[in-house]
Amino acid sequence: VILIICVVGTITLLFGFPIETFVLDDPKVLTMCKESGSNRDEIMDCDEHVVCDQHQVITDQWMPCSSALFGKRLGFVPEMNKDDVDIRVKAASSAQKTWKSSSFTQRNDVMRALLSFVLQNQRVLCEISSLDTGKTMVDASLGEIITTLEKIRWLIAEGESALRPEKRSTGPLTGLRSASVEFAPLGVIAAISPWNYPFHNLMNPLCAALYSGNALVLKPSEHSSWSTMIYAQALRQVLQSVGAPPDLLVVVTGGAEAGSCVVRHSLVDKVFFTGSTSVGKAVARLAADRLVPVVLELGGKDPFIVFDDADWTLARLLSARGVFQNSGQNCIGIERILVQESIYHRFIQDAKETIDALRVGGEIGSRILDVGAMTMGKKEVERIESLIQDAVQQGARVVCGGKLDSRSCEIYGGCYFQPTLLVDVDLRMRISQEEVFGPIMCVMKFKTEQDAVSIANTCPFGLGSSVLTADSKRADRVIRSLQCGMSNVNDYAVNYLCQSLPFGGTKMSGSDRFAGIEGLRGCCLMKSITRDRIPHVRFNIPNALRYPTSPNAFEISQYINFIIYQPGIMHKFNAFPHLLRMLIQPNYIPHTTLSTSRKHD
Repeated sequence: VILIICVVGTITLLFGFPIETFVLDDPKVLTMCKESGSNRDEIMDCDEHVVCDQHQVITDQWMPCSSALFGKRLGFVPEMNKDDVDIRVKAASSAQKTWKSSSFTQRNDVMRALLSFVLQNQRVLCEISSLDTGKTMVDASLGEIITTLEKIRWLIAEGESALRPEKRSTGPLTGLRSASVEFAPLGVIAAISPWNYPFHNLMNPLCAALYSGNALVLKPSEHSSWSTMIYAQALRQVLQSVGAPPDLLVVVTGGAEAGSCVVRHSLVDKVFFTGSTSVGKAVARLAADRLVPVVLELGGKDPFIVFDDADWTLARLLSARGVFQNSGQNCIGIERILVQESIYHRFIQDAKETIDALRVGGEIGSRILDVGAMTMGKKEVERIESLIQDAVQQGARVVCGGKLDSRSCEIYGGCYFQPTLLVDVDLRMRISQEEVFGPIMCVMKFKTEQDAVSIANTCPFGLGSSVLTADSKRADRVIRSLQCGMSNVNDYAVNYLCQSLPFGGTKMSGSDRFAGIEGLRGCCLMKSITRDRIPHVRFNIPNALRYPTSPNAFEISQYINFIIYQPGIMHKFNAFPHLLRMLIQPNYIPHTTLSTSRKHD
């Protein structure tokens, strides 16, 4: 709540009060859920066919979408084929041809309209996400809303300066030239997004694409396509309300084939993929056929390292939020808690007290729930149970939880997993190496600083990390030794609320970055440009180096290199007369040997 107040307050102070925008109406099925009091027995399956634009739907195949909260059908979205994809990518490309020349004033107007839309529709945006993916309202607010607001705030505040032409230095041979890097729109950016935060996973690439002068083609996960379509309907209206082409945002729904068609389309200029490592590899292979650049944000196994001098209350609060936020379904969720042995048992005892108090369930708008549903359903639960069983067989202990929450499943109809505390985990166990993506607190013991680093790095992933200690020098040593793309000292995941920072990892967690200056510029074609520093004043190519070249052209080039780049003024001075004579006498070739300074060698 404090964070939201601070963000809204900062936005108001910097940019004035939000402009008026339309209010997003509750989708039909959401209204039905509210009227039933979230009693799943009174909620009927919905047969509505949902699209987000006016473009023709050619396919006759429609995918059912189910609520992770209740297990009821929310409606149908088209399972688009190659022709459907082609229509939408071409529409986005056409819209971008006008948008690419938009001014930063126009782009800021769009950002302010989007910001106003989010602020004025926070509750219904969270309710839609909750209904589709099963998260609690608080988890939706933290993961969908505040992250999106901060993204927009940063773009309004710093986006223009990030994309303005940037002056670069010149060298001795180019002193009469000015040098700069300019950032031109790429064209059509495709984003293949996961299901865990459908609104933010739409807004994050959309805002970056629009601000850099591009259009976005979004291919959401099948498990969040219903909510994405609802969001996209509204966002296209927001674009239209401020004079931007609505086709700057198009959505492609379907399975793997639809995603493949998007990546392979000749008008797609860059691909952002967020998801599993295995699918990310497949996307990269497809994109390689056209040498289309790909940003891969893949799996994570983030360590949360607690030293014995850490702030105890902070460690307890952050570890719980980092593990159980969105039922553990976070790419930068805490997957491994490494606790120094002197405080190991105390940590387990306090963690158990926290976990025992967590309330599991699914109810629209509920204020008394802590952990929501598993979006992917029973297949995902079976995978997590298998990881726990493997760990127990090798010596780990389940202190609490560890299985399907049958009572919550029966009451609400979705798929719910008990918040779990698994301790005595070691590197032999699959759960220490594979991404869990569930409400499982895995606790490991370490002795020394070097031991903690070794355990943390013995993992195929390298996305984020947290280090809790009162010793700032130790914190610096540890984070510099960790093989990951992001680290937080005495905090968890706060780097993502610093939108000035790039986001991404190493090893099997992916490549390249989004967010920050680097991510925004990654949506652009970077052009290196030189111009006349003073009009009509230029260096000319010496006559000896013009075609046809003179007999001593090589020696002239050699002496120029020596005079410019050889350290030591006397060496330069001794070579200069020979260069001058060669420029005057085309047939003169010095017989002296160029000498270099041993001191500088």
